[in-house]
Amino acid sequence: MQKVKIPITLHPGKAAQHRLKYDGIVPLEKLTRLEKVVQEEVGEIAVKIHCKNDDQGFAVIRGNLSTHVTVICQRCNGDLGLDLVQDFAYSPVGEDTELDIFPEDYDEVALDENGEVNVFDLIEDELILAIPLVATHNEASCSYSAKPASFGVLKAEDDKPNPFDILKQLKKDS
Repeated sequence: MQKVKIPITLHPGKAAQHRLKYDGIVPLEKLTRLEKVVQEEVGEIAVKIHCKNDDQGFAVIRGNLSTHVTVICQRCNGDLGLDLVQDFAYSPVGEDTELDIFPEDYDEVALDENGEVNVFDLIEDELILAIPLVATHNEASCSYSAKPASFGVLKAEDDKPNPFDILKQLKKDS
């Protein structure tokens, strides 16, 4: 399949009816919320999307995405490279959708005022959810040290007078 440009928005009903398939890349700089979480500002996300109607007649947007990002290790504050691979399946919901018959395999996605879904937001949400809450190296390769660390110069306690010395003097005088 030839690499194509991934659309920013997609009308799920029409895309499912035509069984549209997309295989392309999304530049990282287009995903502003993800840029705030990762260290690098350039990169690409490989995305595959397939739209179709399922057996129950629901329009389904299925796909997967993969990329490599760098985040900060929460143990040693060093760079941590992560390979993110995520599969997803969404089906649009509207006011007339009966949620009790909605399949559990699909995540719900709301339509905008034009009846479309923002594909870039879906991709960004999936990647943010794929990043571990507390990202750390494995213990063998982490440069963490149990030795107490300090940053900057600490002033000695004797340099500053104790503000409670005045109260101590008043107590002695009374």
